[in-house]
Amino acid sequence: MNRNGLYLIIAVLAAVAIGLGIYIYREENKPGIEIRIGQDGVSVEEN
Repeated sequence: MNRNGLYLIIAVLAAVAIGLGIYIYREENKPGIEIRIGQDGVSVEEN
């Protein structure tokens, strides 16, 4: 395998890592509603 092929593989892996990082960040910070049912009753919180 020549250098151009290695550079291509590195670029593709870097792009996948960046894309996955952005996806995980957006999923973690997605607005939503959290509903908890416990001994104190029902609790509804907006994220």
